This record gives sequence, C-alpha cells and structure tokens, in this order.
Amino acid sequence: MLLTSPTASLHGAATPRVSTHPPYVDTFGPDAVELMARCGQVMDGWQADALDVMLGIRPDGKWACFEYAEWCPRQNGKGGILEARAMAGLFALDERLIMWSAHEVKTAMEAFRRIQWLLGQIGERVSETLFEVDGSLVKVINQNGDEGLERLDTGQRLKFIARSKGSGRGFSGDVNIIDETFAYTPTQQAALMPTMSARPNPQIIYASSPPLTAASGEVMFALRLRGDGTAPRPKDTPDWVQDEALGYRDWGLSGDLDNLDGIDLGDEVNWAATNPAKEIRISREHIARENRAMSPEDFARERCGIWPRWSGNEVPTWQVIGEPEWDAKRDPLSQLEGRPAIGVYVPPDRSYAAIGLAGARLGGGRHVEVAGNGQVLDYRPGVRWVVARLKELERHEPSVLVIDDKALAEEAEEAGLTVHKANVADVVTGCQLLYDGVAGRDLAGRDVHHLGQKELDDAVAGAVKRDVGGSWAWARRDLAVDVTTAAAVSLALFGHSTPRVHRPTTSEPWGAWL
Repeated sequence: MLLTSPTASLHGAATPRVSTHPPYVDTFGPDAVELMARCGQVMDGWQADALDVMLGIRPDGKWACFEYAEWCPRQNGKGGILEARAMAGLFALDERLIMWSAHEVKTAMEAFRRIQWLLGQIGERVSETLFEVDGSLVKVINQNGDEGLERLDTGQRLKFIARSKGSGRGFSGDVNIIDETFAYTPTQQAALMPTMSARPNPQIIYASSPPLTAASGEVMFALRLRGDGTAPRPKDTPDWVQDEALGYRDWGLSGDLDNLDGIDLGDEVNWAATNPAKEIRISREHIARENRAMSPEDFARERCGIWPRWSGNEVPTWQVIGEPEWDAKRDPLSQLEGRPAIGVYVPPDRSYAAIGLAGARLGGGRHVEVAGNGQVLDYRPGVRWVVARLKELERHEPSVLVIDDKALAEEAEEAGLTVHKANVADVVTGCQLLYDGVAGRDLAGRDVHHLGQKELDDAVAGAVKRDVGGSWAWARRDLAVDVTTAAAVSLALFGHSTPRVHRPTTSEPWGAWL
C-alpha cells in the first residue's frame, strides 16, 4: 500500500501491479508499434510492453498467450493497445477475420471511427469507401450492423459489433477483441470459445476497467483467479500457478471497494501507480477534480482500478428489492379498480417490449401487473405488435399511456393514441415508486401489490441499479436477465401516481379491472 505523497507531480508508473504471462521466444510487438508510428501514433512504453506480451510467440510459431487481459483505469490508453492489435492483424499478420466487440453500440462505433482515422493516416483515399495502403485496396464498410474494413487483395476483414443477449456464436474470428469486458458474460464466453477451436492460431483479447459490482463481471473474476496470484481466492481453490496460455496485467490497487478505509484515495502516489498515462494524457489536476466530484467508491473503481469484493461463483439475486419484501406483496387475487395507467418499455436493443398496468387496488393500496389476455402476457419479442395491442387496451379508457421509446411513441401517436413521452426523470421516478411501494423504509408506504407473474418476478429478482445522474433506474445484472417487465410496470406506476399527465376523467364510474 502506498501512503506518502511526493511534493512534485508524478508521472504514471511504467509497470502494472500485476503482470504474469507464459514464456515466449519472439514477439511481433515491435512490428505493431512501428505500424502505429506510421499512422502517426507513438505508443507509450507501457502500451509497447503490453503488445510485446500479447504478440509473443512460442517456438512453434503459435501465440504464447491464447488469452490476454489488460485491466486499466479509464482513458489511459487501453483503446490504443487494441487499435494496434487490430491494425497489426490486418496489415502485418495473416489473420483472416478480426472481430472487435463492445458492450454498447456507441463504444463499438467509436472504435470503428478511430480505426478509420488510422487508415486515413497510413493510406491514401481513393474514393468514398476505398483506401490504398502500400498498393493494397482497403474497403470501408459502413452499413448499419455491418461496420468494418476489408482488404480486397487478401480478403482479410476487421468487423465491429455490439454484443447482445444472443451474441457469442456470431462474433468469432481468428482474433476476438472483447472491449468493455466488465459486461461480458459467461454465456457469451461459453458460446465463443468452441467456435475458435478450428482456427489455426486464435487469440482472444480482453480489455476493461474493473467490474461494476460483485454480481457482474464473472468472466473478469475468473480471469483474475487464473492471472493474479495475489487475488483473494475462494476456500479450497488451488494455489496459483502460471496459466500456460494467459497473459494478464492489472494496474489497479489491491484491496476491494468494501474496505477503502486503509487506502488514501487522495494520494498522488496511488494515482501514479494506477494510471500509466498520468502526465501523458491524464493530468494531476483532472484526477484531483475527479476525486472531489466522485464518490469514494466510484473514484476508487474508475480511477484507482480497485475491484469490488468478490461474492463467489453464485451471482446473488434480489439485490434491489429483497425476495421477502416482494413475496409479501404477492396477491394472485389482487385487482385493479378504476382507470388503469399503461406503461410501455422497450430496451435499447429493441429485442423485446412489455406493457405494464398500474392503478388503484380493489380493497386499498396500489396494484401493478404485466398486461395480457389470460395466460399470454404482453411481453413479446420485437415492437411491431405493441401499437395494435395498445389500441385494443383503449377500451378501458386508460388514465395515461406512458412510452419511453421515442420511435414507438411517435408510431402510437400516428395511430391516434394520446401518449405521454417519458423522459429520464419519469423513468427514474417510476423505478423509485415501485421500490418504495414494495420495500421502502416507510412501512406505511408499502402499498403496491402484484399478481406473482413469473416474468415480472424474474425481472425483479435479476435487476440491479443503473446510476442515472445521482439517482438510479433498473438494469440487468447480466445479459441472461431481462428487466423489461419491471421497467414497464414502473412506467405505469409513474403514470398512475402523476395526475398532471392524466387524460381527462371519464364521466362513468369504474369498477374492478376486467
């Protein structure tokens, strides 16, 4: 542990706290560094060291590191290492398919734009989509969902994709770059690994800052057990030995986010030890600003690379609303009374949509449920079915129709429906209303009941919190969990609890929901 600060500003460390790898006899690292220099990008020393290990080869010419992991705080330059690896694969090595995947579309597209810029530095533009590099034509493919580069002389390709719930088998290449590994799931890993078995010399590269919570990042925790001999080890786990095919580097401080009392987060020595690009692309002044503006836990994770305390192999459920509290509000006979509020939620990947209902409960309190006809719930793949179903539900004269998805809201309006377009504040409010109504500190305010629908039970059990400007909204702990139904009933509860967004009341009295 580093506790004493220097009087002058320190440059970032040259080597990480943890660095382990199998032996290698030669490396293509200098070739990748030279290629990036031709692109106008001079690699930092620590980046060049990473490439030496990553691109080290055994006596038989195979990669020494079938897997390579680089864990480093944000904005230091992990992306530059990945760019160098991708460019080397395309222009210095005979690798047929390089797949760059990220958790979010925007991250994958930002990497794509960076590679296009590098291509423009090393080659000459021939047309809108063609570049010439050392006599070879390289095509830029910029179609939605099919972004990448292709060498027309060799057929080598570099593709960029965002990982999704069903991805894994669809993003296998000779080289697989797993950006944002904190959101990479065991399901995706299990799907990817067998697809690489027939490749002549495959490699998988992981890059990330630490996992967000102890309940996420299972792949990262497993890699840490294999790569870091100082990592906390579960009971009965064998002592650490060097993995024969894993290169592993971690720049973060030791310890965990639950025990920060013994770590001086204001110490510049700690900042320098964990940020190799300090005083290169990250200034002391900015780190000091982050330290003042961020919570200790967030600063420790994002800037000092400290991991959450591992919870073991089993991923805990019921992390937001406890199972006892949720079960206490389960009432299969609960009924809506009066005009229902309707909430529609569509996740960013638009893979599913759900319609939630909320309103006064017959006999007192409030009621939420996923809409449906008998045993068929309004939680279905895609979004094309939603507007037609909403028009059917209009016969119940809903008090409000809340939709968070802009395109779907516009489609509903074009169909003649009156819509309240939810903003971020509405989404946050709905989530907190559901939480307070089931598990809030005010016991008298726990008046929200539900039917015990499995799809809603599963969503609440698997949900975690996503930070939204100091507040929170629902998020899934991994891609095997879908919180769409919980988000839909939360939007409906916001609508029911917010009279200012209601439509005019009906003149006829309402009985129980039918």
